[in-house]
Amino acid sequence: MAIAIFSVMIVLLLLGFPMMVPLIAGSLIGFVGLFGGLGQLDTMVQQILGGIQPASLIAVPMFIFAADIMTRGQSANRLIDLVMTFVGHLKGGLAVSTATACTLFGAVSGSTQATVVAVGGPLRPRMLKAGYKDNFVLALIVNSSDIAFLIPPSIGMIIYGVVSGTSISELFIAGIGPGLLILVMFSVYSYIYAIRHKVPTEPKSTWGERGKAIRRALWPLGFPVIIVGGIYGGIFSPTEAAAACVFYALLLEMVVFREMSFKQLYSTAKSTGLITAVVFILVGAGAAFSYVLSFAEIPQEVLGAIGIDEMGQYGVLFVISIAFFVGCMFVDPIVVILIFVPIFAPVVQAVGLDPVLVGTIITLQVAIGSATPPFGCDIFTAIAVFKRPYAEVIKGTPPFIFMLLTVAVLLIFFPQIALFLRDLAFGK
Repeated sequence: MAIAIFSVMIVLLLLGFPMMVPLIAGSLIGFVGLFGGLGQLDTMVQQILGGIQPASLIAVPMFIFAADIMTRGQSANRLIDLVMTFVGHLKGGLAVSTATACTLFGAVSGSTQATVVAVGGPLRPRMLKAGYKDNFVLALIVNSSDIAFLIPPSIGMIIYGVVSGTSISELFIAGIGPGLLILVMFSVYSYIYAIRHKVPTEPKSTWGERGKAIRRALWPLGFPVIIVGGIYGGIFSPTEAAAACVFYALLLEMVVFREMSFKQLYSTAKSTGLITAVVFILVGAGAAFSYVLSFAEIPQEVLGAIGIDEMGQYGVLFVISIAFFVGCMFVDPIVVILIFVPIFAPVVQAVGLDPVLVGTIITLQVAIGSATPPFGCDIFTAIAVFKRPYAEVIKGTPPFIFMLLTVAVLLIFFPQIALFLRDLAFGK
């Protein structure tokens, strides 16, 4: 049965069908084969609907909507200008500014692809003009967007939290440490790159210009305060924080900055609706597929074959890391989370791993895989946005992927990188 299911799914993928089709087809074959006919399809429908019922999922479309509003408005540009006035004049400062801007925008969007568009659009031309090679620029933008998957709010963490039953609030806080560590490593590499390639520095901003940039960015900086401060202070749940972000984004772009009309708002809402529909179809289909896998005991067979029951915590974490990293090199991150998390959940519980640590490592791995050849989704976003060939987009990625994998290994051996702030915030 397992061979038939995965063979059909692979064929459909190779034929170019979107991922939701192989997932639904695999689920359908599983239900027909396991339950002896079409009589149990109502159970499949129940599993699909059950997969999209958790209230926490309401946060996903709202964070997407807020990010879309900010991308089309002034918030992203004001955050970029703020970073540029303070570090743009340093050696490699423009590259550091790009990585920092990705981090800041990630703290208000939660989407790697939105970050590529919002930050890469205005900063790539400036970096090319300053003397950076395009393969470095593209790799920096694509891989710095990974930080958006870790810094709260993170859509990946929301999906993981729903599937695994882990606290999304704790996951959000745990992502901050690894995200900032990645920013530091990328900044150091950018500094070394600028020295080796003799990239000239930008003019130093005056304190007057910095003050003006701070004033202009005060409103957009309210987003991380709402999300992190609201959750940390017990004012909001993640879902309520998402709703507050949408309201705040509308307030800024329509009332304060007056950059968005009602016509543009309608267009933005329609775009968000289309993206949300795809995400929720994937979530529902993933829930049905996970039910088939569990009923057929496929996870037990696969994990038993590799001897994971005999591994300790470190061994389990390495297997999980490799599985999610490789999976996201080929398939959408949400799909990988939906399929793999239920497979590894019993083992994670059996060896006594902290699900928040596991969720942070998984989120980092799917982010890395999203920017890794051959089929990382952020690569194709960059190709579409910047109109550059595939080979050029991936040429400069190896150093960044190495740094990201280094952080993943550090998380395995030093979990307090992620758990320190979680323990501090929630008294654990």
